[in-house]
Amino acid sequence: MATDYDAPRKNEDEQSEESIEELKARRHDKNSGKVDEDETEAAESFELPGADLSHEELAVEVKPKQEDEFTCMSCFLVHHRSQLADAKKMICRDCAA
Repeated sequence: MATDYDAPRKNEDEQSEESIEELKARRHDKNSGKVDEDETEAAESFELPGADLSHEELAVEVKPKQEDEFTCMSCFLVHHRSQLADAKKMICRDCAA
């Protein structure tokens, strides 16, 4: 913001009076605190912990472990052979680090 250094300066009392008047004017503005969002529509997209999901179905295809994959004996995740850090212990790079 540009500052006009030639303009007369106001003391702190005058500045506080102006700001109080501005706040009072804003308080009477009825639309200042409203948000243009429907609360029920916004709440529908949230999933609460412990929500009943018994009626939901997952459409995920589960494939068996491939020949070029291994199961880490530390985290029990299936990784590609390129992630194998210790072949004897069958541990992935993430767990070995």
